Amino acid sequence: MSGPKPSYPIDLTDEEKKQLQKQVRACKTGQDQVVRAKLLLAANEHPEWSNQEIAKAVGTTDRTVRQWRGRWVATHTIADAPRSGAPRRFGSQVRAAATALACSLPSQSQVPLSRWSRTSIARAISGRLKQMGGPAPSARTVGRWLKAERLRPWRYHHWQHLHDPEQFLLRAGPILQRYPQAKALLKQGIWLVCLDEKTSIQARQGQEPPRPAQVGSPSCKHLATSVVGRSICLPPSRWQMEKSLGSSATANVLSISKARSSR
Repeated sequence: MSGPKPSYPIDLTDEEKKQLQKQVRACKTGQDQVVRAKLLLAANEHPEWSNQEIAKAVGTTDRTVRQWRGRWVATHTIADAPRSGAPRRFGSQVRAAATALACSLPSQSQVPLSRWSRTSIARAISGRLKQMGGPAPSARTVGRWLKAERLRPWRYHHWQHLHDPEQFLLRAGPILQRYPQAKALLKQGIWLVCLDEKTSIQARQGQEPPRPAQVGSPSCKHLATSVVGRSICLPPSRWQMEKSLGSSATANVLSISKARSSR
């Protein structure tokens, strides 16, 4: 035996030896952990060997052998110790401000957007921090914060419900009764034409305010809307319909359209 006597003798149990041997044989084990497991197995199998002899047999340095002998005696693990990493650039107040913005609506901060994004939140926070002379977080940093908080304000769900189901059925009844009769009416020379504006083209205003995002839930927008101003897509004129369908068919079409528009 050459060299001084090791300060940390290694005495492995049968279960610990099986675990270390399994990690040595595993294909996905990192090479740094393989070296640590080998030197511990060698130190247990040959307690008379010095650190220099174990390092030569394993293919590492005696400094590494000494380090992981002491680490094993203290922790009984070959995993890396937790690292503190680089010091934080942003305090908890900046992170809390980003979370608060994500849980609010852009209109509450006078931002002309329908919903927040990582970039818009980072831009809003940067404007506040510049006045205080502090560093501004990037969009990626804000995205990492929101992912940890399970917040996705850029996503939203629609919801819709009927305020007055009886009135809705009363207005929709004549229209729903016409649809099953379309083929029979067509054989009689009566065309069933559905006239409506293009959805989401005209200016709309929600009947209920949107809901901000919450933890694990995106923001919500109500589907029931009311038309603001004039519709962009207009139905054809009576002259155009009589030219293509005839006067009798036009009268039937206009009666159906009138019933539909009264919804």
